[in-house]
Order: sequence, then structure tokens, then C-alpha cells
Amino acid sequence: MEKFEKVKEVISAIEADATKFYENGNAAAGTRLRKAMQDLKVLAQEIRAEVTEKKNSDK
Repeated sequence: MEKFEKVKEVISAIEADATKFYENGNAAAGTRLRKAMQDLKVLAQEIRAEVTEKKNSDK
């Protein structure tokens, strides 16, 4: 659950950069957004692995 909370924090933190990029065309904000999305991808994969491990260990 800790990593899921981290996902929510990252999304909350990058919301301003997403707005700056999509509405104002700020390229630097786009770069920060891309990096944050990559971090989210890594977190999501870690969460998937944990869920699979927990699901299989409960059998």
C-alpha cells in the first residue's frame, strides 16, 4: 500500500507541470512530466509484482 500512496503523491506533484505543458506549451514542464511518468511506470511495475506475489502466496 505504501507504493500506491507514492503513486498518488507523484500524480499530485506533477499536476501543475501537466497544466503548464498542455495549456501553455512549456517545454521544461513537459520534460519534468515525462520523467515523472517514467517514475510512475516503474512504481506501477513494482506494485504489479507485489500484487502477483501476494496473490500467489495466498494459495
